[in-house]
Amino acid sequence: MRAAIAATLLSLAAVPAAGEIVLGLPIDCQPGDTCHIQHLVDRDPGPGVQDYTCGRLSYDGHQGTDFALPSLAAMDRGVDVLAAAPGVVTATRDGMVDEAYSAANAARVEGRDCGNGVVIRHSDGWETQYCHLKQGSIKVAKGARVEAGSVLGQVGLSGRTQFPHLHLSVRLDGAVIDPFDPTDPVACATDTAPLWHQPPETPPGGLIHAGFSAGVPSYQSVKEGTATRTVLPSDASGLVLFAYAYGGFSGDEILFHITGPQGSILIQRAVLEKDQAQFFRASGKRLTTSHWPTGTYHGTVSYLRGSTTLGQVTAQVDIH
Repeated sequence: MRAAIAATLLSLAAVPAAGEIVLGLPIDCQPGDTCHIQHLVDRDPGPGVQDYTCGRLSYDGHQGTDFALPSLAAMDRGVDVLAAAPGVVTATRDGMVDEAYSAANAARVEGRDCGNGVVIRHSDGWETQYCHLKQGSIKVAKGARVEAGSVLGQVGLSGRTQFPHLHLSVRLDGAVIDPFDPTDPVACATDTAPLWHQPPETPPGGLIHAGFSAGVPSYQSVKEGTATRTVLPSDASGLVLFAYAYGGFSGDEILFHITGPQGSILIQRAVLEKDQAQFFRASGKRLTTSHWPTGTYHGTVSYLRGSTTLGQVTAQVDIH
């Protein structure tokens, strides 16, 4: 995938818009598939939250775009962070451990919220910053010239973060710029041309993944990407369908539907009681007989916000 991205980025570097930077995707993933945009720039100057669409896919004071991975397992496998445009590296930091931010490590992170990262100076006062990279992954040094698509490091969990992601900040003469709407820093839905060469989609929330297990999994195993079971014994104590999602608002619904060899087994809804940047919900049944009917079981999870379906994911498990 990286080769194709790099080729696209190298071609765009030769035709920048006058006076503006042109950005390529800063991460070697496919938004909406192998990664998703978790947070956008907060354009509300007060205590409220407003992204460039007039939605709330952000949090108060957020100054960048967050590209999140679906699991810690994906982070461990390695996902490259790419220079979004040509420039010169002006700063790097490495050596911070990859660990979810908490009260226990707050003192170590204080003043180093970005974690391991890279800053690149571009032409005409533009600058990009790449945060939360994996410990030991930084591949560039201060003073190095990089091209669009150059590998800077890998996505990690360093600094002030609770999930593996790349935080990209874009600045012009030191001021934060929203790459999706670079003109008015406060107004939203302005139809201004973005800085992206090919703007990634920014749904207001969605499903990260779903799967089956024999019981309600721990949230940690869901985040790690180790909760899913594709095969269960016929005497498994339960049959549970779970979903991992992002961008949750109070009142959102998760609809679970499980079918098996003998037809529909369960249809159930879970309603979010509060806003949550990431969350998981689960629904299922306990074993009440000697065994489950053998065969393939299918699960469908739908994420609903009012009359709008934000996402739908299917999963299956074989019981024998």
